[in-house]
Amino acid sequence: MVGEALLQRLPKNWKRIVTVRAAVVLSLLVALLSVVTGVVHIGQDVVVDGPLVGLVPEVVQRSVGFTGALTGFLMVGSALALRRGLRAGWYATLVLLPVTAIQGVLQVSRYSAPLVVLSLAAIPFLLITRDRFDKSISLTTTQLAAGGALVGVQAYGTAGAYALREDFDGVENILDAFYFTLITSSTVGYGDIGPESPEAILFTMSVVVLGVASFGIAIGALVGPAIQARISKTLGKMSDSQLELLEDHLLVLGYGELTEPIVDELAGSGRTFVVVTNDRDAASELSERDIAVVTGDPSDEKPLQRAKIGRSSAIVVATNHDAQDALAILTARQFAPDTRIVAAATDSENSEKLERAGADTVISPTVLGGHLLVRSALGSDDTELIDRLTGDE
Repeated sequence: MVGEALLQRLPKNWKRIVTVRAAVVLSLLVALLSVVTGVVHIGQDVVVDGPLVGLVPEVVQRSVGFTGALTGFLMVGSALALRRGLRAGWYATLVLLPVTAIQGVLQVSRYSAPLVVLSLAAIPFLLITRDRFDKSISLTTTQLAAGGALVGVQAYGTAGAYALREDFDGVENILDAFYFTLITSSTVGYGDIGPESPEAILFTMSVVVLGVASFGIAIGALVGPAIQARISKTLGKMSDSQLELLEDHLLVLGYGELTEPIVDELAGSGRTFVVVTNDRDAASELSERDIAVVTGDPSDEKPLQRAKIGRSSAIVVATNHDAQDALAILTARQFAPDTRIVAAATDSENSEKLERAGADTVISPTVLGGHLLVRSALGSDDTELIDRLTGDE
C-alpha cells in the first residue's frame, strides 16, 4: 500500500519512530493542546501577536476558543479509536488535525503556536501509517437506529423551533433553535428561552418527550454494550451479544490440569471454542487471554444453553474428576443428542462409565502415555507424534 511503501523508503532509525503508537501519542497531544488553548482563550484577555493581528475579528478569536476545546475532546475520541486500530478513527483524526491547526491560527496567540506546529507535524505520521488502521466499526441495527433517532430528534427540534421562532422568547436564528432543542431534550432547561403561545408550548412538550426517549435509548444501545462487555470480561463471562454469534463452535466442559493443554491447542488452531467452568479464578484468567468463557457448572442446564450447546460441533470433557465429567456428559448428551462428545478418563477404570454416560470416545491419558512410551522404547516410528506431545516442536 501507499503508506507501507513510504515507510519502506525511510531510513532504519525513522522506521522505529513512525509507528502506530507514535500516531496515537501525537493525536492525544494535539487533543490536549487544543483543549488547553481553547480554555485559555475562553473569556480571558490573552496577548495577541503574529502576522494576523488586526485581521481576525475579536468575535472570531473568542469563538475558536469554544470550538477549540470542543475539537480537542473530539480528538480524544478519535485518538482512542486510533488506539483500537479503527479506520473510522483514522479518517476522523485526519479531518480534525487541520481543523485544530486552523483554530490555532485564528486564535492569534503565542500560546497557540505549539498546537499549530504539532497538528501539522502529526499529519505526515498519520498518512504514513494509514494501512495500519484497517479495523471497521461493527454497529448493530439497534445501535444505528438509536443513533438515527437521536440525530432525528435534534433535527426535528431545531427545525421546529426555528419555524416557530416568533412564538419563542429568545429564538432568533438557527443556532438559538439548536441550543433550545439541546437543553430541552437533555432536560437541562436553563429557562432563558421559553414558549409564548399554545403551539410553542405543545411543540416544547413533544421535544421533551422525544428527547428524553432518544437520549435514553441511545445511551442504552450505544454505551450499554461496551459497559456490559467490560464487566463480563472482568468477571470472566461472555456478553449476551457475543453468545448469540456462536455457531459451529467447540465446547470444553470444565477446566483443570488436563484441560490446560487442550485449551492451548485450540487457541493456537484458531478454531472457535468456549470453555464452561465454575472456577471463577480460571474463568477470569482465561478471559484475560481473550478466550471465550461461560462461568457456571458444566453439569447444569443453564450454562450449557448460554454456551449454545445445540449449535456446537463437538464437545470435550477433560478434567481431573471423572465423576463430575460423567455428570457433565449426561447433561450435554441430553441437550445435544447428535453432537460428538470426547472425554478423558483420569482413572482408566472409569472409561466404560464415561461411555455409558454418553461419551462417543473416551481416552485415558495414562494408558495413552504408557502405550507411546513402550512404542518409543521399542523403536516404533512415532517420533513426530511424541515430539508434538512432549512439546519439542
